[in-house]
Amino acid sequence: MAGNSQTRVLKADETGMAEAAELLLRGGLAAIPTETVYGLAARADSDAAVAAIYRAKGRPDFNPLIVHVASIEQARQLAVFDERAVRLAERYWPGALTLVLPLRPGAALASAVTAGLPTVALRCPAHPAMQGVLARTGVPLAAPSANRSGAVSPTSAAHVAESLGEKVDLIVDGGTCQAGIESTIVALRNGSWQLLRPGPVTQAEISAVLGAESDALTSATTIEAPGQLASHYAPGKPMRLNAGVAQADEFHIGFATVSGDFNLSASGDLAEAASRLYAALHEAAAAPLPRIAVAPVPDEGVGAAINDRLQRAAA
Repeated sequence: MAGNSQTRVLKADETGMAEAAELLLRGGLAAIPTETVYGLAARADSDAAVAAIYRAKGRPDFNPLIVHVASIEQARQLAVFDERAVRLAERYWPGALTLVLPLRPGAALASAVTAGLPTVALRCPAHPAMQGVLARTGVPLAAPSANRSGAVSPTSAAHVAESLGEKVDLIVDGGTCQAGIESTIVALRNGSWQLLRPGPVTQAEISAVLGAESDALTSATTIEAPGQLASHYAPGKPMRLNAGVAQADEFHIGFATVSGDFNLSASGDLAEAASRLYAALHEAAAAPLPRIAVAPVPDEGVGAAINDRLQRAAA
């Protein structure tokens, strides 16, 4: 359905959510805010609708999609939950945690959602706009970030429009995303677990709930979840990390006392830095300077997720 002469943008109010739900039920694509980034949503039980996501993003079809659900009850219809999964969901849902769990036999999902894997990535988002649309559709929604594959993720409606343009039927404008980086992804194995993508929920927080340390993540040949590609979140320019001082041809993204052209957080607040990271990369991409330098960011708490995204953007 995407490809209208002009993509509509509606506020994230009752009208916007209702129109998005109606469009999605017809098989269309809608960009909807979550607390992490804007998602490019389609009904997850439709092969044609999911295929439209891959076409719009130019996304490799071996890269699985996160399925957004309204509740743990809806998630249980799609995946097998053990007691660890229940504990994590009860603690962090709705919120910025994605669980990779065994796919339930007969789950009503398009095969492309899981990229042929025996697992499915599930999240129950906290943002009222995505929650409202999920409630109105009554079906799970596949929703990767609403941008071209590999490009900088969108944290505003303007970012979506700039990246996808007419490839999306409707953009629901809910303002700037609060967390600003994608959800934490955790895979629960038989007797163990792995952090597949760092995010707002930290590895230490997961360990505290599960009472065990994460397995080491080796460079796997199988992509189990979004954000595992070596090169991702790219602004389209060479990037230099841990740069306390910028060179003359570099747009400088600062942090704390390193002011830069765009400071992620003058006070050194890592949560604020995470929420502003993609806005900084979008601004750096649009700047006339041909290269980007980024100040050092502490690799602790959500700083680990920030550095993960920066390293993939620079790859």
